[in-house]
Amino acid sequence: MDVSAVVLAGGRSSRFGRDKLAEPLDDGTVLTRAIRAVEAVASDVVVVAGPDSTFELPSGTRLARDAEPGGGPLVGVLAGLEAAAYERVLIVGGDMPWLVPGVLAALLAALEPDHEAAALKSDGRVQQLPLAVRRGPALSAARVLTAAGGRRLGALVEVLDTGVVPELAWRPLDPDAATLRDVDVPEDLPRA
Repeated sequence: MDVSAVVLAGGRSSRFGRDKLAEPLDDGTVLTRAIRAVEAVASDVVVVAGPDSTFELPSGTRLARDAEPGGGPLVGVLAGLEAAAYERVLIVGGDMPWLVPGVLAALLAALEPDHEAAALKSDGRVQQLPLAVRRGPALSAARVLTAAGGRRLGALVEVLDTGVVPELAWRPLDPDAATLRDVDVPEDLPRA
């Protein structure tokens, strides 16, 4: 699998009140569940974190640091793309523990033959994450956008030739749309 995955883990968890990525979930943490999901479709996994973040990462997972702490998701994407080993790159949030590998594979397939990015459509909207990109064009765009002060992840989708995976195509693989769920507040996690 010549695919890299960038797992964004640089947020401050301000709405959660503590480090949400370290929260226990099933047999791991919120972050390790996201990592395990992308490992099903990517052989190179890069976790992007702030300069002071400390994580216990699974073996084989690499760590990249945000160049601008608190700079926003696009800055984290830039750091991840710079560290990625392969041309096809999957971008996910570290707070997305319910990613479905089949949906991630469908995103990667949507890059073929000539899109620079691929995103899921849900409820009539193109979703920002998860996202599949071609490293070269995405890296160039992220550099230009961040140099101009851009910090929104959505800006990347807006400037790249983005293929959209319609809900009818991916929803049978993930009937509950778990892939799109993230953890923002403690109530987003199941009660123990």
